[in-house]
Amino acid sequence: MGLNLVYKILEKHLVEGELIQGEPIGIKIDQTLTQDSTGTMTYLQLEAMGIDRVKTKRSVAFVDHNMLQQGFENADDHKYIQTVAAKYGVLFSKPGNGICHQVFLERFSTPGDTLIGSDSHTPTAGGVGMIAIGAGGLDVAVAMGGGAYFINTPKVCKINLIGKLSPMVSAKDVILEVLRRLTVKGGVGRVFEYGGEGVKSLSVPQRATITNMGAELGATTSIFPSDEKTFEYFKAQGRENEWKELLPDEDAIYDEEVTIDLEKLEPLAAKPHSPDNVEEIRTIGKIKVDQVAIGSCTNSSYEDLMKVAKILKGNKVHPDVSLVIAPGSRQVMEMISRNGALGDIISAGARILENSCGPCIGMGQAPGTEGVSLRTFNRNFYGRSGTLTAKVYLVSPETAAVSAITGVLTDPRELKADINIELPERFILDDSMILKPAETSAEVEVVRGPNIKPFPNGVALKNSLEGKNLLKVSDNITTDHIMPSNSKLLPYRSNVPYLADFCFNTVDTDFPARAKEYNGGFIVGGNNYGQGSSREHAALAPLYLGVKAVIVKSFARIHKANLINSGILPLTFENEADYDTLELLDDLVINNIEKDIHSGKLVVENKTNGTSFAVIADLSQREIEILLCGGKLNYTKELMKEGMENA
Repeated sequence: MGLNLVYKILEKHLVEGELIQGEPIGIKIDQTLTQDSTGTMTYLQLEAMGIDRVKTKRSVAFVDHNMLQQGFENADDHKYIQTVAAKYGVLFSKPGNGICHQVFLERFSTPGDTLIGSDSHTPTAGGVGMIAIGAGGLDVAVAMGGGAYFINTPKVCKINLIGKLSPMVSAKDVILEVLRRLTVKGGVGRVFEYGGEGVKSLSVPQRATITNMGAELGATTSIFPSDEKTFEYFKAQGRENEWKELLPDEDAIYDEEVTIDLEKLEPLAAKPHSPDNVEEIRTIGKIKVDQVAIGSCTNSSYEDLMKVAKILKGNKVHPDVSLVIAPGSRQVMEMISRNGALGDIISAGARILENSCGPCIGMGQAPGTEGVSLRTFNRNFYGRSGTLTAKVYLVSPETAAVSAITGVLTDPRELKADINIELPERFILDDSMILKPAETSAEVEVVRGPNIKPFPNGVALKNSLEGKNLLKVSDNITTDHIMPSNSKLLPYRSNVPYLADFCFNTVDTDFPARAKEYNGGFIVGGNNYGQGSSREHAALAPLYLGVKAVIVKSFARIHKANLINSGILPLTFENEADYDTLELLDDLVINNIEKDIHSGKLVVENKTNGTSFAVIADLSQREIEILLCGGKLNYTKELMKEGMENA
């Protein structure tokens, strides 16, 4: 019985447990990445662990999120990350060098390696055959300290690609089709491994677009084989020595299989307000467009922007449309500026943004009131754009560029143009904006600005928890709902006490005050609670406000892990109908926790209505120990007395 690609890599990195589906395993991590929005907290946690230098093969700190320097806060965070990276042995990618996932793909990705990053779109690197997983910042800090990363052994679903994409149909349409079929919950507990003859027709940037948006499925990660196309990409990046072939066995076994005929795909769009609300563009109709934004870690590669430039050349942006474009890296920006493509883009009337995440994470370019915005990004959650009344559609670069010209949502196949792009034999190679760490830690003084506050730390789990039901929310609550991300709040990612006052701001503006009034309590939610970003702030802010437990129908993977890491008890209803019996400000009590948590089932008493109901604590023994310690940092400090092997 042959091994699939996922199990081949996991087997080589296994340090604890067995590859039995659903069972917890610990894997060795080769590389880590952080970005500035989550990175400050990660490095504060790394410092608190008390290690001297990182122990990974390679760790890289990027600055790409908090780029608008309207005050001192972002610049101070950048300086902190630069100095702490230098001290602890971490490479530092300066502001302006590009988006973490695009730069990592270009300069650091390595077939067969394991990577975790404090950003949910870390699976982008799966496009070259890595096991690349988004995680909370504390998990990344522990991996940098030499600790294993723990996941439940996933199901492996093969996405069998046949045929070849038609003109003006793109990799973005492939992943939108997967989302339409499987939904934002369809990847929970799964890794998606792409195979079939259709894979050979996809370039590395196209593959990376698909693995990037696998995060929207709730998947642990997604992966492509490392083959001749991968070698071509590595050779063009001057890194052919880092390439190796990585393929599944011919008789590889998969738990599930989905087949997609690339030739039958047509241009798609994800309608507001979910990445799985997908429909053919031709059936949506020619709705008027106010804004078009091209970029993000999903679609900002050289290949993407060259196609956009070919579409825009000789045309003008519609008078009623604002077109903004953000290249994914300095390499991409320099390449298109030197070959003339940037001139064609500017001549058409586009506004050029810096090489950063920008509007994808709400950092500028918020649409106007009730504006329709077409974006080549990965998420269109309610309010994420910065405008609550905006209608955001996720589309391919081809659809975005054509629609910017016509002024309405347009099937790009209506434009009869040849936009085939050949990747260059050699990219411009200049790593001067990637700073090497200091030779020794002693020569570096870490600089901390006044906005950098200590992070809240959990306390040992009590045998009894009691408090009000502070909030009741529905299905598919995202981390953007829990801890909004926009240009006003992102500068305070290193200041949890300030951020906490905006927790659930787009859902219930009274939540922070209510939590403070009642000295914390419980949160009740529906299915897929905590989907989206890896930001641990969505756990740290509730922790600061005194939230003791979250009771929902089901959790998204990363957020559940972040709750455990923060010392907040994650529970699911044994009977989902019990959700309907709970009201705001009900008095809830959970007793006998220290005993019952080991059985996996606890009882919640509702003192307000005199009823009780069972909840499931789906936790490994290790996760129980973390919660009993009051969170992963406390747990890790205890383990450091014995070594980091099981952290």
